[in-house]
Amino acid sequence: MIDDRLLAHHGDVEARGMLDFAVNVAVERPPEFLASAMADAITDLAAYPDAGPATALLADHLGLPTGRLLLVNGAAEAFHLIARAEPWRHPVVVHPQFTEPETALRAAGFAPGRHVLEAPAFAFDAESFEARHAEADLVFVGNPTNPTSRLHPAADLLRLRRPGRLVVVDEAFMDTVPREQDTVLRHAAAGEGVFVVRSLTKTFGLAGARAGFVVAEPAWIEACARAQPHWSVNSLALAAIEAICTRAGVAHVADVAARVAADRALLVDGLTGLGFDVVRPAAAPFVLAHHPRAAELRSRLREAGIAVRRADTFPGLDDTWLRIAVRDAATTATLLDALRTAGADHADTPETDREVR
Repeated sequence: MIDDRLLAHHGDVEARGMLDFAVNVAVERPPEFLASAMADAITDLAAYPDAGPATALLADHLGLPTGRLLLVNGAAEAFHLIARAEPWRHPVVVHPQFTEPETALRAAGFAPGRHVLEAPAFAFDAESFEARHAEADLVFVGNPTNPTSRLHPAADLLRLRRPGRLVVVDEAFMDTVPREQDTVLRHAAAGEGVFVVRSLTKTFGLAGARAGFVVAEPAWIEACARAQPHWSVNSLALAAIEAICTRAGVAHVADVAARVAADRALLVDGLTGLGFDVVRPAAAPFVLAHHPRAAELRSRLREAGIAVRRADTFPGLDDTWLRIAVRDAATTATLLDALRTAGADHADTPETDREVR
């Protein structure tokens, strides 16, 4: 079992002062139109933030009623709101995935079950889940999943729905998927036992501003709103949300999705050529890669000033896995050269059995 303290480990800790392949934000900085909107909002910082206008704009942008959408202080806040919304009896987290949902449940006093997907594909099977967790009344699953980069078919996730069960789908990286294939957002808005969490920080370079939203039927939106602190979403984040709901915002998302797909292909090909087994098909702005000497290679990269994300803090993975962010072609070439120098293509250490944690 993973030490519970490792669940709180995130890539930003590894990336400080390094060439960053550890953090999964898709762009280095906010686009100019977004930075300008946030700069204009600075003059109004003396006033308390009012989420109403941004909520209305985003709801209209998504084609949803305002009562089915709640702005949150990043996706991480949403997980804590959900954890406190009900006295859950049998919450379950599908792993490997972002560890904050489990952390939130534990902080709320729950001991969540774990459904661990198997390497090398990490594919989700609803029948297998039901065989082990038929009593689950709350399920957390990522799509595309961090750290595996797997995009689960929406139909498979929708098969999780049962009376008395809430299925929470973390779609923090869905806007990097061209045309948002396999999203269950519409089902969440229709009140079909599905709750969707979205982040607005990954594609727009806003991790420091904390901006996200949730979509669900009104009863769940109201339950989360009651648990949310006043003025949770700050004025700069609200200005960013309003700016995102423009033609410039739509164009930016489409551009990032296209660039991520092209740059990810270069990364996957390069890693494969150096002896890594990359989880495919990858759909997010990062990949999960296996190498028998991953821990050693990660250490060698750090000595060269390059950070990649250790993956042994994710339940279901061990230190033979690394999560590596997608970057532009030139930056990726730097990583691949460093891995080649570190001898990644000479995997002369026998591969140990993969431990399922």
